[in-house]
Amino acid sequence: MPADLTRTASPPIEYVDTANAAYRAALQVVESVEPRIAAATRKELADQRDSLKLIASENYASLAVLLTMGSWLSDKYAEGTIGHRFYAGCQNVDTVESVAAEHARELFGAPHVYVQPHSGIDANLVAYWAILATRVEAPGLAAVGARHVNDLSEADWEALRTKLGNQRLLGMSLDAGGHLTHGFRPNISGKMFHQRSYGTDPESGLLDYDAVAAAAREFKPLILVAGYSAYPRRINFATMREIADEVGATLMVDMAHFAGLVAGKVFTGDEDPVPYAHVTTTTTHKSLRGPRGGLVLAQPEYADAVDKGCPMVLGGPLPHVMAAKAVALAEARQPEFESYARRVADNAQALADGFLRRGARLVTGGTDNHIVLLDVTSFGLTGRQAESALLDSGIVTNRNAIPADPNGAWYTSGIRLGTPALTTRGFGAAEFDRAAELIVDVLTNAAPEGSSKAKYSLADGTAQRVNAAATELLAANPLYPGLTL
Repeated sequence: MPADLTRTASPPIEYVDTANAAYRAALQVVESVEPRIAAATRKELADQRDSLKLIASENYASLAVLLTMGSWLSDKYAEGTIGHRFYAGCQNVDTVESVAAEHARELFGAPHVYVQPHSGIDANLVAYWAILATRVEAPGLAAVGARHVNDLSEADWEALRTKLGNQRLLGMSLDAGGHLTHGFRPNISGKMFHQRSYGTDPESGLLDYDAVAAAAREFKPLILVAGYSAYPRRINFATMREIADEVGATLMVDMAHFAGLVAGKVFTGDEDPVPYAHVTTTTTHKSLRGPRGGLVLAQPEYADAVDKGCPMVLGGPLPHVMAAKAVALAEARQPEFESYARRVADNAQALADGFLRRGARLVTGGTDNHIVLLDVTSFGLTGRQAESALLDSGIVTNRNAIPADPNGAWYTSGIRLGTPALTTRGFGAAEFDRAAELIVDVLTNAAPEGSSKAKYSLADGTAQRVNAAATELLAANPLYPGLTL
């Protein structure tokens, strides 16, 4: 496999020439129809090249992955599953989906993989409904006499709807680091289920398994959700499975953020969710470094229900994105990906250490995954003020709630940082330490304006100084080196 142009390592000259020709030609075609779109695409590349991207959920896909999405596979309807489509002429889509599923099964050691979800949220919805269909619908039908589905009365269906919509879900709270699809009330997951959340220890910020077990015993959920979007530590999934088994719950793990660390064998043993979860969901971008999309990995008893994701939850599959997933998963099976995943985790440690040495406050006091969650209240700022001040200085982050956040989910009191993207560019421990120094420089020189939780001011010269330093770091680690548009 040729070296990837996102990396600083020099790729073969023929690969550079081919990629350049492909992208120039593609943009010229787009430009002939709608020049504003071609211009925005070129500008996005320039912006990504010129920014310290520390958003934990973002990465840079390889040019092979990106090119795969721009094809006539986009033009096919393919509702159904491999070999069982509702449209004719899907033999090539069958090949694409089969290859993607094969790579995912081998990469994660999963018995069954469904590669159609368009996003992580879609993957979670497929998982929820598959669990409901497997755990609830069949017993519900038995309760009304196990008659053929076409023979059920409206009253029977109403009883089933009530039963399906009154199941219990226990997931990590949003401010503790969970995701909005883990039962957050404004999200559909919080409306589908009678839900309750578990948090973290108020002192340490760490997951308290005894408290989770106690909540599960008291609440008796049908589904116990593990996983996170802003928790900077690892989880023992063997323990979570024990808790689920004790109360008869299905364990569902959302590994969207850390799938790359699982694929890269950084998370193994009890920290690998796939052997322990009944159903595991993930995105294919973030730390996995593929196209935007999702996967559902399932134990055999859930496979049939998961495969009904379309039309149960999803619209038609996106064959061009499934093809790009296949390419990204093939890349993740290469030895180089394991080295990348280790660097992601090592770089997060270096970033955390850089903050701690400079007196910054971190949620849980550090990290052992790819996420660093910075509490900005010590700088007198809200998360929104900090996010904006950093953006002015050429550093792209996102504000994030912290446990028991006094500023709520909109303004927040934290900044979430992640290492996957800049590790892809070639950053190492020294560069991440320098990034921590620049972030502390900005936040130290930022101040709120009046009583506003959004407005702020920066000391004169701060933005210019930090932008210049960020530019120097980025120039030493170019994005897609050799690609000129």
